[in-house]
Amino acid sequence: MEIRTFDLNNDFDAISTWIRDERTHMLWCADRIKFPMEKDAFEAFLQDIASRNGDAPYVAADDDGRPVGFYTYSVNGNTHEGMLKFVVVDPEKRGKGIAVEMLKRAVSAAFDDETTEAVYLNVFSSNPRAIRCYEKTGFVLRDVTSGAFTYKDEKWDRCNMIIRRYIDRES
Repeated sequence: MEIRTFDLNNDFDAISTWIRDERTHMLWCADRIKFPMEKDAFEAFLQDIASRNGDAPYVAADDDGRPVGFYTYSVNGNTHEGMLKFVVVDPEKRGKGIAVEMLKRAVSAAFDDETTEAVYLNVFSSNPRAIRCYEKTGFVLRDVTSGAFTYKDEKWDRCNMIIRRYIDRES
């Protein structure tokens, strides 16, 4: 697996097919992007979060260079925490360790910056499969915001999960 910068012209067509229903789309983006996702709107969204938060989009690519995962990442210089957002994996590749590997590489890259003390993400409690994946990667629950998002007749809690830099303490 290779982690590389997202390329709208080469990667969008694959990624746009990974979320096939509105509920899954809402679990992924909390209505920040219109469903179904269109290329121009997605490009504008990425430009907006880059200018406001410094988010950079990435893909995990298989050995043939095809996208198998996507996420954005930014770091807050004041808190020294990085944030992963909009994590998604090709549904045909789920359950095969792709997401865990992608996230481990993303966290490792984040910690290449020695000032980054932790990396966090948010996930809805209605997405237990994603929560288990994040736990397998090493994320732990830091906080829960009850009823943070409403989708139709459902109220979803937002779980904030964090992984901290481990400091090697030799005796």
